[in-house]
Amino acid sequence: MKVITLASRKGGAGKTTLVAHLAVEADRTGEGRVAIVDLDPQGNLTDWWNARAAATPIFLDAREGLDAAIKAGRAGGVDLLFIDTQPSISPVAAQAVAAADLVVVPVRASPNDLRAVAGTVEMVEEAAKPMLFVANSVTLRARITAQAAIALSAHGAGAPTMLSTRVDYATCLTDGRTARELDPKSKSAAEVSALWAHIEAILEGKGPRARTRRAA
Repeated sequence: MKVITLASRKGGAGKTTLVAHLAVEADRTGEGRVAIVDLDPQGNLTDWWNARAAATPIFLDAREGLDAAIKAGRAGGVDLLFIDTQPSISPVAAQAVAAADLVVVPVRASPNDLRAVAGTVEMVEEAAKPMLFVANSVTLRARITAQAAIALSAHGAGAPTMLSTRVDYATCLTDGRTARELDPKSKSAAEVSALWAHIEAILEGKGPRARTRRAA
């Protein structure tokens, strides 16, 4: 079972939105049994899944702890597990990072988000896990977007696909769907598809590897 953890100490970075979209995209492209875990006390991913009509991805209950959820996933034949974490560098978030085969760090192109990256990077480095930045809610061709990409490159690898600021990313979460399920031909659907293809290649060792860094 491969584990992808979404982590960021900054609230509002887009972890839940990314988990929902990537999990559904992975399921759509035939990655086997796909499951999600919600470690954020706010429970937004849980609410999304409860509102969802489709039976997939599978939801794993983490009320007995992450280890129990991961064990249940393996016992249930889950092939790919996505973990949504709370916006912090708490022990629970650190545990989710330590369990990951890849840590995806969503970052918005804002000074506050970029300043908050250091704490997340340190947590991932301590676990010596591969890390991939995803620029989220960006305005394409805006100067700050380019500046953010340069700033993030100093910390680690960035995904070539950036997710733009689009209304459908937010509105679809209210009824348990994703942007592709609202409109398969939308630009949002194309962005998520391209992002997942990149992550999938990393997991399979067929594409550019996310940089792994260990703290000194």
